[in-house]
Amino acid sequence: MRELLGFISYIIGLYTWVVIADVVLSWLMQLNVVNPYQPTVRSLAQALHSVTEPFLRPIRRFLPTSGGIDFSPVVLLLACYFLQSVIVPNIAKMF
Repeated sequence: MRELLGFISYIIGLYTWVVIADVVLSWLMQLNVVNPYQPTVRSLAQALHSVTEPFLRPIRRFLPTSGGIDFSPVVLLLACYFLQSVIVPNIAKMF
């Protein structure tokens, strides 16, 4: 059971890096540092967006709008860190 919880913790850690990569890539595309019309960049952005959007969409529904700044990735990262550092270790202690 501990191996499964370790794997889940690893997946959560990997997902946090995917969320960070999605945020950074979206910033680079908005600031025209990266060409969003390049096929490689577009496919990478779509892949990251399709992985992160199912978890960000429900958070965006509950957060109030804040003038163009999207705080939903911050909330998602905090939830991931909470799961990884509080929930998973406490479940591991039970087994």
